[in-house]
Amino acid sequence: MVYNATKCVENAHMDGMWSTAWSKNNTIVTGSVDDLIKVWNADTLECLSTLEGHQLGVISVDVDNNGSTAVSSSLDSHMRFWDIERGNLIKSIDTGAVDMWTVAFSPDSRFVATGGHVGSVNIFGVDSGQKESVLEPRGKFVMSVAYSPNGRYLACGAIDGIVNIFDMGTGKLVHKVEAHAMPIRSINFSPDSQLLLTASDDGQIKMYDVQHANLVATMSGHSSWVLCVRFSPDCIHFASGSSDKKVKVWDASSRQCVHTFDEHQDQVWSVAYNESGTKFVSVSDDRKIQVYTTV
Repeated sequence: MVYNATKCVENAHMDGMWSTAWSKNNTIVTGSVDDLIKVWNADTLECLSTLEGHQLGVISVDVDNNGSTAVSSSLDSHMRFWDIERGNLIKSIDTGAVDMWTVAFSPDSRFVATGGHVGSVNIFGVDSGQKESVLEPRGKFVMSVAYSPNGRYLACGAIDGIVNIFDMGTGKLVHKVEAHAMPIRSINFSPDSQLLLTASDDGQIKMYDVQHANLVATMSGHSSWVLCVRFSPDCIHFASGSSDKKVKVWDASSRQCVHTFDEHQDQVWSVAYNESGTKFVSVSDDRKIQVYTTV
């Protein structure tokens, strides 16, 4: 499967974009340092709605399993839930001193996990809008969080390069891995929940076996910080973006880079696949949305 750079939107926001998500309803959601979230038609890249409410830059966005609700975190310490189809705010949660960073929906869309400066992972109920539980890695600033698709595990990556994996059935820490020597900006489970990818400022991507936390492979190729990594839904490829302004597609079996794209003029903060894996999108500090499509 080969991807080509196809459609793009220049100047999609007034400032750089740090996060994107692709919904099951075929919309792309982008969050920007300009305080705004935008929803785009994934086929035409027409802007369907602009979601206003955050007072400071948007750090992270995610979309629930139904493709109908988006969640966002911001430097304003508020988590906001949005109705994607109607383009309006559902609720806002003031997380106070929690200092949110990355947000991630649980696979059943009932919870949102977020990590922050205090080194813990907070689990919020979507319906209640309340903090339901706290996972304590007893570490440093949590920069990245991800649920396994089967809902069994939650993994988080910290500023000191440590990966913690929790069993969500018990809430217990099952693995603590010294994965990188530098911050882990992104973390992602494979669709079958068997593998875990980590991306770090050390320029490396690492792949771990989830059950035993054994290192499967280390991938080098980016010349600067690796800011994002995502498995394709069929687990055949994964994509990464970096401060080197490049997007790379990797073969998940051979762990070799099969394509490098130079479509961006600044660091690439986020990548996301569509549900079928036939397309993926990247967003950057250059304010450009770039879509890649299989040939």
